[in-house]
Amino acid sequence: MRAIDRIRRCVREERYRISLHANEEISEDRLLAVDIEAAILTGEIRRRFTSDPRGVRYEIVGTATDSREVGIVCRFLPSETLLIIAAYEL
Repeated sequence: MRAIDRIRRCVREERYRISLHANEEISEDRLLAVDIEAAILTGEIRRRFTSDPRGVRYEIVGTATDSREVGIVCRFLPSETLLIIAAYEL
């Protein structure tokens, strides 16, 4: 299964967590959790960061519910839960 499909599946099944750092960024950019979900479900992986010893991180760029372009950085936890590390308006 492609990485983007695995990521989207976690969002659809509500198997994701938002880090404190991402929550702060979401609040600063006046985004909502539904915006992050929409951006992941409509977006594509722009970059992969493979040098992190905790696992590959993915940057996804997609569209929020209000049409803003949003970037999300995430990775999979060992439990196959998706961890959203950063989320920001582009």
